[in-house]
Order: sequence, then structure tokens, then C-alpha cells
Amino acid sequence: MAPRILLARHGQTEWSLSGKHTGRTDVPLLEEGRRGAKLLGERLHRAPYDGLPGVEVRTSPLARARETCELAGFGDRARTWDALMEWDYGAYEGMTPADIQAVRPGWLIWRDGVPEGETLAEVTARADEVVSWARSEDRDVLVFAHGHVLRSLGARWLGLPIDFAARIRLNPTSLSVLGWAYGEPAIESWNDLGHLA
Repeated sequence: MAPRILLARHGQTEWSLSGKHTGRTDVPLLEEGRRGAKLLGERLHRAPYDGLPGVEVRTSPLARARETCELAGFGDRARTWDALMEWDYGAYEGMTPADIQAVRPGWLIWRDGVPEGETLAEVTARADEVVSWARSEDRDVLVFAHGHVLRSLGARWLGLPIDFAARIRLNPTSLSVLGWAYGEPAIESWNDLGHLA
């Protein structure tokens, strides 16, 4: 069976709740985020996932992703990987989209990037590194990371430019699965929040 990559976005933080761009700032999970991470873990330990035996697990080194991984029950199996860190938002760190629009009307991160931070090409290269690693495995992999970098992975898994990620939103503590259909890369599920219901 061709390998799949399961994507787990970290739980809710104060900044994700308010819509602030949270790149490298190490904002902790809210209680709601910790609860969601535990529910995600319970889901991944039930059928059809059954704890994902044998799956290789990687996590962003940022605390909100690591804690989500630990609370979901995969901390002892996970390795941290800088390639899974969130976009470095540079001068836009901590700003909401509305704040940015006030100084740069019409701005779209997926087209315009950010000043003093990572370029679109740099984020694409990191996403491609993760996709290449996932496809080289002979088993499914599970990653815990952040909204924009996971959306970038979704675009690059499909072989599309990174700006496609503007069309595939992700909520905190969501689960997505990238796999295959008719031998081509495909989205099996996206932004699944069933475990929070």
C-alpha cells in the first residue's frame, strides 16, 4: 500500500483564537486546545487507526505542536523536526489579517509573502522536504504541526503551487489525511473535526 501522511494541527491557542499570525512565537495551548488534543488522541487510538502501530511520528519543535502530540498519546514515539515549524512571519508576527490589510490593502500571504520572514520559495522547499520524506517511507506517517505549514504540505502533496493552500483552510486540532487515488496523490480527508463533536 502506498504511504499516506496524517496531518494533525495543534490545539487552540490564544493567538489562533484571535487570528494572530503565530509563527515562531511559542504560544501555549489554551485549556480548550489541551482538551481537543486529548480527544484527537482518543480518536487515533480507536478503529480504524488503532493507535497507528508502526507509524513514524514527527512534530514541530514548537511547544504548541509538541504538547498536542504528547496529549494525543504520541510523545514517546515522536521526533522533533524543524521542517515542520510554522512559517516565519517576520514583520507580520502577532498581527491579524485585518491589521495587515490596514497597512497593506489586498495582501494575501500565499501570493505576497511576508517582509523580513520566510519567502514562498523557502516554505515550498520545507514542504517538499516533508512530502519527499513521507513518500520514501514504507508505512504511513503522522505529523503534528501548524496551520500554514500543513496547508502548504497539502498543496505540495498534490503537486500544486503553494498558493493552492489558500483554498484549503485548517482549524486547530483538525485531522487530515493525504493519500492516493488511482495512483495519483489525493486528499483522503481534510480539516476533519469529528473528534471534537
